[in-house]
Amino acid sequence: MTHPLIPQIIELATPVAAELGLEVVSAAMYTHHRPPTLQVDIRNSSGDTAMADCERMSRALDEVLETSELIPHAYTLEISSPGVPTNLTTDREFEVFRGFTVSVQLDPPLKGKSELKGQLKERSETAISLTQKGRTIEIPRDLVQAVVLDTD
Repeated sequence: MTHPLIPQIIELATPVAAELGLEVVSAAMYTHHRPPTLQVDIRNSSGDTAMADCERMSRALDEVLETSELIPHAYTLEISSPGVPTNLTTDREFEVFRGFTVSVQLDPPLKGKSELKGQLKERSETAISLTQKGRTIEIPRDLVQAVVLDTD
C-alpha cells in the first residue's frame, strides 16, 4: 500500500529534480524503519545517474521538505537511482538499451512463438524491431506483452 503522503512528496520533488536536470522515478515511505525512511529514486535526464546527482537532489529536496513541513516527524531521506530496469517501458529505456539482447513476450503468439530473443533495434509506433543473426524481425506492438532486458 502506498503511503498517503507519496503523491504530495512527488509533487514537491518533481520540480526540484527538474531544476537539477533530473527526474523523479518513484518514491516510497518505509514506516517500519526507526526513524521512518523516505526513499526517492531519481534518474539523470541526460546520462548515467551519479552519486553527485543523488547528493545534489538530497540537499535540495531536504530543504524543500523541511520548509513545507509535510512530514511532521523525524525521518531519514534516501535518494538513489532505480538501477537498470528489467522491463523496458519508456522511450528513453528503448533508446538507452538499443543493441542489447532482449526477450519479447508475445500474446497471442507470433508464428507459434510466445517469446522472441534478439538485439533491440528500435521501437516505433507500430512495431518492435529485433536483430537475430543479422536479420531484422518486426514484431507488431499489439502482440507485445513485455520487453525484458536479458541480464544473463
